[in-house]
Amino acid sequence: QVQLVESGGGLVQAGGSLRLSCAASGRASSTYAVGWFRQAPGKEREFVAAISWGGGRTNYADFVKGRFAISRDNAKNTVYLQMNSLKPEDTAVYYCAAGPQSSSWRQYDYWGQGTQVTVSS
Repeated sequence: QVQLVESGGGLVQAGGSLRLSCAASGRASSTYAVGWFRQAPGKEREFVAAISWGGGRTNYADFVKGRFAISRDNAKNTVYLQMNSLKPEDTAVYYCAAGPQSSSWRQYDYWGQGTQVTVSS
């Protein structure tokens, strides 16, 4: 069993930055790939970024390329999502998930509770 806790969300103006953290605990938590997903009201959950367990392989949704960066520190069992140049359309609840690296949320086994990101115009 793996437990995930997100933090770092909040309210920011357009053009600003936030860094989300996903702290993992539990058995072999550092051996899973971790993905970030987001869900806005009335919309489907969508893929944002993912990173392999070793950190050597990352992938991003097209709409965040060049703005967001995912990284991990296995010594701290934490994955980060650095979000720059934020836009109002980035407003959503952001979730981290652990499992096989994939852009499909259905592939992930464990989920955090989510953290709200609100970007004002």
